[in-house]
Amino acid sequence: MSAPQASGARPTTASKWLGYLAVVVVFAIVCGLLAHWQWSRHEEKMAVVHQLEQRYDAAPIPLQEAVPELGSYDPALEWQPVSMTGRYLVDEELLVRNRPLNGQPGFDVLVPFQVSGGDVFVIDRGWVPTGNDQDAPDVVPAPPAGEVTVTARLKPGEPALGDRTGVPGTNQIATIQLSEVQKRVDGQIYDASYGLLATEDPAPATAPVKASAPEIDTGLNLSYFVQWIMFAVGAFGFLFYVFRQERRNKLLDAADDETPEEAAERERRRASRPRADHEEEDELLDAAGR
Repeated sequence: MSAPQASGARPTTASKWLGYLAVVVVFAIVCGLLAHWQWSRHEEKMAVVHQLEQRYDAAPIPLQEAVPELGSYDPALEWQPVSMTGRYLVDEELLVRNRPLNGQPGFDVLVPFQVSGGDVFVIDRGWVPTGNDQDAPDVVPAPPAGEVTVTARLKPGEPALGDRTGVPGTNQIATIQLSEVQKRVDGQIYDASYGLLATEDPAPATAPVKASAPEIDTGLNLSYFVQWIMFAVGAFGFLFYVFRQERRNKLLDAADDETPEEAAERERRRASRPRADHEEEDELLDAAGR
């Protein structure tokens, strides 16, 4: 009767460990997917950093070269300085609301720029603070009059901000949504991109605060990627540890149940053949257990 019981126990033990292995494999797959997602996010951020480093201080190229058509925009050229000559349309100046700087509320100053040849490119000349007594700037520095050569860094138009709109009856708008800017400007504008002012020639005596280079936070995605990989590897390591501990406990239990004759026979057989490394380790564990 004892033999059938022993043969029946082995498949049960094997099934248990196969179940444990399946759980660990599923866990490792989930960790791998999460690690892949974190790595993708890291690569996206590093691509933005690389583009900023490559384009921000690059030599200016003509606007018509960077933006050959009014509605065209190449994301690979974001931050690329572009140059143009023309005149500012001061009467069509716009103020973009809710643009804080260093914790102080203010506005971005948009001035349409009529490029020599007739098309209009929107220039963000910089930031001005909100006035002391009204929801508008106290002073908006005027751009240079007459013919001006401008260098600006290329940016895509901004999306709408839900239901937020400009203030009726004023030149204030909610965001640099170029389709809305077009409604307030005479003439056809470049409706897919605008420019952050870098230089003006001639330079005015006073000007809004120019936009500075953005600080891009690369975040902790790379650290999280490493952590998820470590979790996956650690799961297999933990399973191996549990397996070794159970095997060790079974060996100790079997040794306790041996008769003196069986123990002597086991020692004789062990001594008659070379011992593997794991057997030496088990012997040390047995000695430590005793």
